[in-house]
Amino acid sequence: MRRSHAWLDTLLTRHQQSPHRLVQVLREVQAEQHWISRPALRQIAEALHLPLAHVEGVAGFYRFLHTQPVGQYRVLFSDNITDRMLGSEALLQALCTRLKLQPGIMRADGRVSVATTSCTGLCDQGPALLINHHQVVTRLTPSRIEHMAALIEAQVPVEQWPAEWSRVDDQIRLADIKLGMQPAPGKGIAAALARGPQGMLDDIKRSKLRGRGGAGFATGTKWQLCRNFNGQTHYVVCNADEGEPGTFKDRVLLSSYADTVFEGMTIAALVVGARQGLVYLRGEYRYLLEPLEEVLQRRRELHLLGNDIQGRIGFDFDIEIHVGAGAYVCGEESALIESLEGKRGTPRIRPPFPVEAGYLGQPTTVNNVETFCAATHIAVNGGDWWARIGTPQSTGTKIHSVSGDCERPGLYEYPMGTRIGRILEDCGASNTQAVQVGGPSGVCLSNSDFGRHIGFEDVPTAGAFMVFDRRRDMFEVARNFAQFFAHESCGFCTPCRVGTELVVRRMDKLKNGWGSSEDIQVLYELDKLMHGATHCGLGAAACNPLRDTIAKFRPAYEQHLKSLHFAPGFDMDAELSQARMATGRDDSGAHLENLA
Repeated sequence: MRRSHAWLDTLLTRHQQSPHRLVQVLREVQAEQHWISRPALRQIAEALHLPLAHVEGVAGFYRFLHTQPVGQYRVLFSDNITDRMLGSEALLQALCTRLKLQPGIMRADGRVSVATTSCTGLCDQGPALLINHHQVVTRLTPSRIEHMAALIEAQVPVEQWPAEWSRVDDQIRLADIKLGMQPAPGKGIAAALARGPQGMLDDIKRSKLRGRGGAGFATGTKWQLCRNFNGQTHYVVCNADEGEPGTFKDRVLLSSYADTVFEGMTIAALVVGARQGLVYLRGEYRYLLEPLEEVLQRRRELHLLGNDIQGRIGFDFDIEIHVGAGAYVCGEESALIESLEGKRGTPRIRPPFPVEAGYLGQPTTVNNVETFCAATHIAVNGGDWWARIGTPQSTGTKIHSVSGDCERPGLYEYPMGTRIGRILEDCGASNTQAVQVGGPSGVCLSNSDFGRHIGFEDVPTAGAFMVFDRRRDMFEVARNFAQFFAHESCGFCTPCRVGTELVVRRMDKLKNGWGSSEDIQVLYELDKLMHGATHCGLGAAACNPLRDTIAKFRPAYEQHLKSLHFAPGFDMDAELSQARMATGRDDSGAHLENLA
């Protein structure tokens, strides 16, 4: 007879045995026993009335969920390029040497395992790492690594490690509207209630506010569409899955400006007619969960959440936080919704769009953390006020997460339309050869581009601003980004799953000295083939840094061309054929039917 774990029964009861809570259940089970055993998976499947294969599939999708033991101490070094520039690779090796283990392999006694994760959202105070997926360690040094190894060997609980190690600073270097003085809690809601739902929507439209998550869709249009579609209920979702390497603005907004963010969600709920809000918090920000829950509870006590908000009969709205489990692709809104529903984070085929059929098939507006913050300020000050800031096509301000080769990394808020060179001057960058704007999926700028301006009509951005001076090998930057995309591909479609891996293999071939000019041509071919063949934007953007760096920093690639001879056994025609097949096209460039 199957043995039931009492603590798991209690956990499942707390989650109302809802299949839509599956990711949350799995995450909490792992927090309890460090990994998710097969008996636990079976018990979860039975309690939630789900096939065991489905539960196993979900558990196997997310990087922070483990169906095999990974060690009592699970150490994950951030592997973002800025962490590497600060020496993270040497620090990881030093820890492995002291603990007498190999990266990625649990030590024989089961005490510890050490590996990497893509980015922890701490680029301004790295190198950084995560312990057991919930506690961060910033500003790593050799002495901290030595001390950490001793604490692990002594089996000191992570909660008893030096508190200073887990200090996370906001590092706000230049504040404007969203990083400056905030409205008192409730002021934005009161202003929105005074206007009424339609009046508030009209003001959002007048502001010309566009989404701050990267895509830049008009917020007023999105809210209007969601409002217009009929459904049993409507939902407001905050996308706090800030997974783009080099981006950490949402971390600060959630840490120090959560009231403003939650207020913006409540204003959106008034406009679209929602009664339920959901925050999808990235797994790397698990340490923010309890402080955010405290803010939500305080808002309930102030009648800013719950029933009859601010005394308005029938204005009922509350917010629940879901924590991700390590999947960059869940930053895409439909993949995020799939995860909220307890599934693998596979992007949906669109249409229908979330505003029509989103969470649980109901009309849903999904907006970024910074977008909701802006909505609160617009409610207080008016749409015309916001529209006067920035440029006609890109109104308001934008927060930039500045990291890399500069004296003052941190957050900088500027009106849209600000010159790239101005940001470099303010952060203390010198001898700069390149800036990666918007993270790996964004655009790489050389010094000839530093006169360009931030804005949807020129250089759009999700917020990352990574600086590279002339010491840096831009080939290595692009190689790190290629590894990131290959690691983060959800694997759903063949063009992305195989194409990103082919790019990494080609870059590694160049790195190892077997490269020729033909390899660069193959990379061009892969970029062209992948761009229009993948299921979602991840694969389409995977070669963006590759394309930009080859075009603007070709010498960085050519210095790796050790010989014009191919590696032993290399067949150029076979490689191109494999690339075409992997990316869903035949030799003429036509799509291969039903390849994915």
